[in-house]
Amino acid sequence: MEAGPHPAPIAVIGAGFSGTMAAIQLLARLPPHQSVLLCERAERFGSGRAYATGNPDHLLNVRAANMSAYPDRPSHFEDWLSKIAAGEAGTGAGNPAIGQGHVGIWRTPAGTFAARGLYGDYLAALLTEAVTGGSTPRLHLINDMIIDLVPDEDRLVMVAEGGRRVDVAGAVLAMGNLALPQEPESRFRGDPWKPEHDARLHPDHPVLIIGTGLSMVDAVISLRRQGFRGQIIALSRRGQIPAVHVRAAPWPRPDFTAAETRSITQLLARIRREVASAAEARIAWHGVIDALRPVTDALWLGLPPADQARFLRHLRPFWDTHRHRSAPPTGAAIADEIEAGSLQVLAGKLVAIEDQTGEARVTYRPRGASEPRTLGVQRIFDVRGVGRVADTTDPLLRNLIGRGLVRAGPFGLGLAVRPDLTVLGASDTAARLWTLGPLLRGAYWECTAVPDIRNQAVDLARSVAAAQEPSASLEPSAQA
Repeated sequence: MEAGPHPAPIAVIGAGFSGTMAAIQLLARLPPHQSVLLCERAERFGSGRAYATGNPDHLLNVRAANMSAYPDRPSHFEDWLSKIAAGEAGTGAGNPAIGQGHVGIWRTPAGTFAARGLYGDYLAALLTEAVTGGSTPRLHLINDMIIDLVPDEDRLVMVAEGGRRVDVAGAVLAMGNLALPQEPESRFRGDPWKPEHDARLHPDHPVLIIGTGLSMVDAVISLRRQGFRGQIIALSRRGQIPAVHVRAAPWPRPDFTAAETRSITQLLARIRREVASAAEARIAWHGVIDALRPVTDALWLGLPPADQARFLRHLRPFWDTHRHRSAPPTGAAIADEIEAGSLQVLAGKLVAIEDQTGEARVTYRPRGASEPRTLGVQRIFDVRGVGRVADTTDPLLRNLIGRGLVRAGPFGLGLAVRPDLTVLGASDTAARLWTLGPLLRGAYWECTAVPDIRNQAVDLARSVAAAQEPSASLEPSAQA
C-alpha cells in the first residue's frame, strides 16, 4: 500500500535564538513525517545579530545560570560551559579583567557571565544536532531572505528574495528586533556591529553614539577593541546608562493589591516602598526588580491602556536601565571610561545632522535647556534601540500587513496576537501564522530575553502542533 502524502512543512522565518528554539521545539512536537524549514537571510544560522559577535569582550547581560535554551533543563548552558572550560587549562579561573577572560567565561561575585559569541557557538551546536539528528533529517535550512507569504487555499506559499517558492502548512515569524529608521541621514553614519570598517578613525576627533543602553556599551567596547583611543560621546534623551549586576540576596515577591495592579502611579509607589524596605534589610534594589520578573507580564496586562501609555512615555527608560543590566566586567570598563573622561554621556534630544567636509555637525538640545548645542564628530553610530512594527520597512512584514494577514498590536510595538501566539490579521482571524520573541512586544512585556523566549518556544510548538489537521497534508511545490 502506498504511503499518503507527507504534510507540508512549517516554516520558521529568522534563525536567531527565537527561530532556532522554535524550530527545535517544533521538531519535538510535530508529526514525525512533517519537516521544519528554518529560513535566515544572514550567513550564520543560530546566532542572530545578538550572538554573532566575535568580540570576546561582548558579554551576555544575563547570568549563565539563566541562559539554558531549555526550560526543563535549567543547567544545560552551564553544563555546556563546563565542558568547554574542561577542554582548556585554566579556563574559568579567577575574575579576570575585561579582555583577559579564558574562552569568554567570567566568574564574578554576581555570577558567571559568558561572551555572547560563545553563546552563539552554543546555539550553533544545538542547531547542528537538530539538523543531523535522526535517521531522516527533518530540519532544513534555507539561506535566503523571505519577502512574502501568499495564502493559497489551506496553505501558504513562501516566497524568497532569490525566487524560490515553497508551499508550507504554516509559518512562524521569528525575525527578532526590528531596525529603527536611520534618521536623520548622514554619510558619516557607521555600522556599530561592524567596527572593523572604521579601523582608521582619527584619535583626535570624537565619535558620537546615539543611544546609551546596552548597545551603546557594546559599541564602546567594540571601538576600543579596534584600537580607537579618542573621545566617545553618547547621547540619549535622559542620558541614562544600564545598571550593573551585583550580588544581591533574593527578595520576596510583593503581594500587590488589586488597586495597585490597575494604576501605574500606585504600582510605582509600591515598588519604591519595596526598594526602601529592602534597603533597610541591607538588600540591594536588584533583588526587588528580580522578584518582579515572574509577574511583570501580568502587571503589564492588568494596567489600563492609558497607564500603559504613561509607562511607555515616562518610565520605560528607567525600567530598562534597572531591568536590563550589564555584566560586572563590562560595567566596570564603562565606569572607567566615564571616570577618565574618554566617554562622555549627554542627556538631550537629537535635532539635526548636517554633513560638512570631513565631519558631521550634530545639533542637539540638552535636557532642560532651551538653546541647542552643536557637536562636530567624525562618525555616528546609531544604537537607539528597536523599531516598531507600525513603522517597519521590513518587506515581509509590509507585505503581510498589506494583505491583511497581520497587524500591529498595542501601541504599534509588535504584532497583534492571541494567547496561543497565533498572529491576528485585519479581520481578527489567524492565517496559520505564529510569532514569538520581540515581535510580541506590547502584547506582552517580558518577551525579549532568553528565559522568556525559551518558554514561548514550547508554547508556540504546542499551538502549531495542535493546528495541524489532515487538510494540511499536501506535497510541497519545491524541496528545501
